[in-house]
Amino acid sequence: MAVLPILVAPHPVLKQKAKPVAAVDARVVKLMDDMVETMYAAVGIGLAAPQIGVSERVIVVDVHEKGEPRNPIRLANPEIVWSSEEKGLCEEGCLSVPEQYADVSRPLSVRVRYLDEKNQPQEILAEGMLAVCLQHEIDHLNGVLFVDYLSLLKRNMILRKVQKQHKASA
Repeated sequence: MAVLPILVAPHPVLKQKAKPVAAVDARVVKLMDDMVETMYAAVGIGLAAPQIGVSERVIVVDVHEKGEPRNPIRLANPEIVWSSEEKGLCEEGCLSVPEQYADVSRPLSVRVRYLDEKNQPQEILAEGMLAVCLQHEIDHLNGVLFVDYLSLLKRNMILRKVQKQHKASA
């Protein structure tokens, strides 16, 4: 497994709609494993393939509680097939928008259909942080960042800060 570099906004790949994978084969499993390793190395709870420059519909998430064992979920071609009408605000951050956070309103529950690492169709009913994380990562597959839910003024302020930090560290 490899820890891969994470793209930072406004990288153009982050705004593209990712392509579905034909099947979860050995190449996609390796991609998933590398993404899990990269997510843990960056101390994140989710990562989408476009964030590492791969424009494919693959995400990994792990919202285990502190002190509990890691529990990564690997999803290919995830799609939200149902979402609750009830919404809630949650403070979100993003590995591609480092050190920036904002409240985003999302459905409190979602049902997601996907292919697992064994190429088997699965469905998961998610609530709480897992629901937020899945929606956030699926947004990445559609070229949407959490800052796209904010006002234009707030979004531009955050993106300018990220660009300034990125240039200073480059």
